[in-house]
Amino acid sequence: MKIMVVDDCQTTQKLLGLYLKTSGFDIVIAENGLDAIEKLATGDVNFILSDLNMPYMDGIELVKTLKSDPNWLHIPILMVTTEADPEEKERALKAGANGYVVKPVTADVISQHIKSIMKEIFSGQGGDNA
Repeated sequence: MKIMVVDDCQTTQKLLGLYLKTSGFDIVIAENGLDAIEKLATGDVNFILSDLNMPYMDGIELVKTLKSDPNWLHIPILMVTTEADPEEKERALKAGANGYVVKPVTADVISQHIKSIMKEIFSGQGGDNA
């Protein structure tokens, strides 16, 4: 499974990339929403981890863009952000994010959220995977 990490912080990119690689995933890194869209156009991605606050195109705009495009609306998106504000979480989920987790995170937390979202998708259930 190929997972895209969308975050403007290189430390977060490396950390999430390491977590995912050690769990056996292939990784693609994007620095913001626009970069993510460019990279999605050139390759298959099965899952996206996205930060909320980024330059050029933030996580909410990325989610809205992907969920409005039939080529990408099937890709699950987990927001991984420092924003602990419940209103931000609600905005992300309403935009179409499949889950929301607040940094700092561990490899186990990321893995649990990915598995939970994939289970929901394959079982045909929706929900607020928080």
